[in-house]
Amino acid sequence: MPTPSTTRDVADGGPLVTVIGESLVDIIDDPRRGTAGRKAHPGGSPLNVAVGTARLGLSTSLVTHYDDDACGRIIDQHLQANGVRPVLGGAAPTSTATAALGPDGAATYAFDITWDINGASLPALAAVEASAHIHTGSIATSLSPGNHATFALVEAARDSATVSYDPNCRPGISPDVAAACKQAEEFAAASDLVKASDEDLRWLYPDRTPDESLAAWLELGPALVALTRGAEGPVLLNRQGRVDLPGESIDVADTVGAGDSFMAALISGLAQLNLLGAGARPRLAALTATELHVLAGYANRAAAITCSRAGANPPRTVELGPLPPPLPA
Repeated sequence: MPTPSTTRDVADGGPLVTVIGESLVDIIDDPRRGTAGRKAHPGGSPLNVAVGTARLGLSTSLVTHYDDDACGRIIDQHLQANGVRPVLGGAAPTSTATAALGPDGAATYAFDITWDINGASLPALAAVEASAHIHTGSIATSLSPGNHATFALVEAARDSATVSYDPNCRPGISPDVAAACKQAEEFAAASDLVKASDEDLRWLYPDRTPDESLAAWLELGPALVALTRGAEGPVLLNRQGRVDLPGESIDVADTVGAGDSFMAALISGLAQLNLLGAGARPRLAALTATELHVLAGYANRAAAITCSRAGANPPRTVELGPLPPPLPA
């Protein structure tokens, strides 16, 4: 396995984005395709976001864990092929997840997961301090012991970077809803941009609607919150207004990685608007409804492209194109 790079220094450009979170191998089991439907793919929500931002032209590092085993080599090759620089910690075997696809292509998961980045403190801190934007979420923000290190890195980054967070809840990994709510709210309050699915919010807050939960999270402190609703399309909400878009009409292969592609495209869109980095917070908080509409459409299209093909396969810039300019008001 190649020696992982940590980060380039600021004078050399540095990583524009550092993602903190799990890498694993997704074993996709699709009964609709017989024996050909069982395949191993590199995955994990943070890894997918890192690959997504790198494919959209953003210099990206990934603070993560995988071992020098068969599954780890799959992950390493995938990161190297997509230009993502890994910063490795921990010593456990590479994590795995089995995604069983239903008749509609929706995935349910079974996990064999360890999340620990022990030993990566200094290079991880160097990566986040050199970055304009930090993203984290999913298992990395909920599973001990690594979730504590993840939060410490987020707090360390806020003086220089904007932060995004996607809870991407995994009840099979963290079944304690009360604890998951507490952790999610701590990360949401430390973030500038939060994205959640309607499934996430229904599980975390069964006694209120996803829209009510989205509004409550906005009050915790983020400048922008996003809700994905599958085929019903996304919602973007800030203190100036709200944008709802319908889902795109496509032939769905599966939904694996769609939310991660949405997240990566949101980060890319904000980068194209020069809204990453701590100094951009006032302008990020002042996004207009027209700008929200453009961002939502861009991320919605990225998710649709991912759904149109098997596995977590986010689009490249040549497929998605640049963020379109806002239409005149």
